[in-house]
Amino acid sequence: MDFLQLVTKRYSVRKYADRKVEPDKIARCIEAARLAPSACNSQPWKFVIIDEPELKTKVAKAAFEKIISINRFIFEAPVLVLLISQPQKLSAKLCGIVKRRDFRLMDIGIAAEHFCLAAAEQGLGTCMLGWFNERPVRKLLSIPKGKRIELVITAGYPDTDKIPAKNRKTTGQITSYNKF
Repeated sequence: MDFLQLVTKRYSVRKYADRKVEPDKIARCIEAARLAPSACNSQPWKFVIIDEPELKTKVAKAAFEKIISINRFIFEAPVLVLLISQPQKLSAKLCGIVKRRDFRLMDIGIAAEHFCLAAAEQGLGTCMLGWFNERPVRKLLSIPKGKRIELVITAGYPDTDKIPAKNRKTTGQITSYNKF
């Protein structure tokens, strides 16, 4: 498929089929993410794949039980992917300090979308979650101090082949040339 077809096919899936995801498909998504560009080639990410059902349920409960009850569909997803921020190269960190930008977050966003597009190409659905209880998940998975879970991506087969319509601003609303 061409790129615009792929981008149209990729959407935030919130209902998953009760079907196991083949490990080679997740490996292909990780390879796509690994090849993503990053500031000063820092590659400031680590992907933690949770595909063991019992552990996945524990992670989902830790992330979304009690206070935060949105994103309950995480329990249906057969795979969870945690994106953990890693230290940047010194040059990227210094540039970020000077420009007051955390390039790691941009880099992780690019890698996450590479993962999600590779998933869509293979018939998998994904949803990126930034709203979750980080502390209990860090404890459960023994994530070291100084490391942050920046995103959780749910992955699996969508429960439908229907791709919902995208409600987006028009090109004219988001684009200008040569001035604001």
